[in-house]
Amino acid sequence: MSDQGKVALVTGASRGIGAATARTLAARGAAVAVAYKENRGGAEKVVAAIRDSRGTAAAFQVAVEDDASVQRLIGDVVQAFGRIDILVNNAGVAGTRAFGEIDFSFFAQQFHSNVWGTLQVTQAAVPHFPESGGRIVNLSSQRAFAPRDGTGVYAASKAAISTLTQALAIELGPKNITVNAVAPAVTHTDMTAKMPAEKKAAFAALTPLKRLGEPQDIADIIAFLASDDARWITGRTVLADGGLT
Repeated sequence: MSDQGKVALVTGASRGIGAATARTLAARGAAVAVAYKENRGGAEKVVAAIRDSRGTAAAFQVAVEDDASVQRLIGDVVQAFGRIDILVNNAGVAGTRAFGEIDFSFFAQQFHSNVWGTLQVTQAAVPHFPESGGRIVNLSSQRAFAPRDGTGVYAASKAAISTLTQALAIELGPKNITVNAVAPAVTHTDMTAKMPAEKKAAFAALTPLKRLGEPQDIADIIAFLASDDARWITGRTVLADGGLT
């Protein structure tokens, strides 16, 4: 697979799955816009690693839930690289809360960042895709298919991503833009670093492959869906959970 000459925008790319995805797309030839919200240092490390490998990358700040910030991001990326061929909507938030403790603020935070953020970045980016089309990959979650105690709102927001992916695939198909999603299970990132070791071990034991996911496991799937090799796949959510579900 080669993305030589293409431009990829990856949100939430300062760490974890987003960072691994940015590095992977760059290694396959894409110029990568590494978008981050607060972790500028992490984003700059990703950019430096890509440049050290003779790739092309630049860091851009964005709050995906804020319209003005999103418009500024897209404008800056297009000014720097000319267009967008690949969009990876990785930015989002995770949170758990017992049913009886859920309030509107918590609900709104999850849906505003995870769903609205994905939608409005896509809306802003699509006009800058070339006439030949492009690739959009969204991040759902294994929790959308198998929620657990306390994950109801987060799981629902990620289920919405999978449904949105199907709808956008229909709307953007005539433009030769494919839209797919990846749904990881528990993956070794700094977002899961605070998870108790015994809980991680329990998840690993339930997985047929007997381990947790690594960011690179997910990045490789995203890179495939973003490639020309995946040209006949659209509207699908790939459950990337090592067989857990």
